[in-house]
Amino acid sequence: MTTSTIDGVRLYWEQHGERGAPLVLVHGSWGDHHNWDAVVPALARSFRVFTYDRRGHSQSEGLAAQGHIDEDVADLAGLITSNGLAPAHIAGNSFGAAITLKLAAARPDVFASMTVHEPPLIGMLGQHPALPIVRERIGLVLDMLRAGKHEAGAEQFVETVGLGPGMWARLPPEMRQTFVSNAPTFLDEMNEPESVMAVDLTRLAAFDRPALVTQGDQSPPFFGVILEKIAAALPQARRHTFRGAGHIPHVTHPEDYVKVVGGFIADAVLTRG
Repeated sequence: MTTSTIDGVRLYWEQHGERGAPLVLVHGSWGDHHNWDAVVPALARSFRVFTYDRRGHSQSEGLAAQGHIDEDVADLAGLITSNGLAPAHIAGNSFGAAITLKLAAARPDVFASMTVHEPPLIGMLGQHPALPIVRERIGLVLDMLRAGKHEAGAEQFVETVGLGPGMWARLPPEMRQTFVSNAPTFLDEMNEPESVMAVDLTRLAAFDRPALVTQGDQSPPFFGVILEKIAAALPQARRHTFRGAGHIPHVTHPEDYVKVVGGFIADAVLTRG
């Protein structure tokens, strides 16, 4: 349990496990390092697992100025290099997956492998019919947050954008509180259009490390459209669909997540020698 200053911002991070290859887990919007609690103990039996709170989330510092996803990308690179972890296995979920992909396009040298689950890069949808619906639903969430209705906005996001109807009540109380506390940072992320637009597929095509691209079969179908484009760009991409799971399989289906992602990383370790 440590705080490091990366690019002038204090980031809270934790290490679990004392041996094995380094694995860095990057959480999505609204959450923090606790999002990974259900999978860390099992993963830490094989890897040195690092979790952290992204800037503006929970125990990490946030700045008053408008944020930029490039800052999150630089934070992740800085966390890895300052701790001597490169090349590291990096797994990102949702907005954390978008950050991971952008780092892969910019700094493939810090990766041993990459796992991404459902990055919300809606700018890659083109003329997909789901795009207006997604934008409308996110717009309602943002209206609530701008009005200071953080809990209502968090619930609206979970129910209509992120996880599906009925899921807010099923989340543990502490996770719901984390969503509410980190709501201003989600608003900041959405005020920066580039954050959900796209990743440079041409640069991503130069990523020559093992990559695992995953989705849940209960998630909105538009994620599949985004992931098809990402997987097609990556030279060593594998695809996997978590059965019965949605946007956060590491929370809802932790044993399956550990089996799939842990197995993929173990294979990548063997391949690297």
